[in-house]
Amino acid sequence: MLLITCPHCGPRAESEFHNGGEAHIERPKDPASLSDAEWAEFVFLRDNPKGLLLERWNHTQGCRRWFNVARDTVTYEILAVYPMGSQPPALDPRRYV
Repeated sequence: MLLITCPHCGPRAESEFHNGGEAHIERPKDPASLSDAEWAEFVFLRDNPKGLLLERWNHTQGCRRWFNVARDTVTYEILAVYPMGSQPPALDPRRYV
C-alpha cells in the first residue's frame, strides 16, 4: 500500500486519498473556439509517462484538502508533496525512467 504524506495531517494510507489526475493542466483560454475534438483531447487525454508524474491528490478521509504529489510511476515512490498553486520542485525526469 502506498503511504502518502498529507501536508496537513501527516503520513496516511493511500485508501484515505482520492487521485485527482495529472497536475498543472491549463484550461483553454478561449473554450468557445475549441472544436469537439480539441475539447475531447482536453477533457480525456492525459500523459501517462513511465517515470516522473505530477498529480493532484485529495485527502478525502481526512482534512479534505487538495495538494500536489510528484511520483515515480515505476517504483510508486513519492518524490515530493507540495501545495496547490505552487510550482513543482526541480526534479530531473530522466532520473525516474
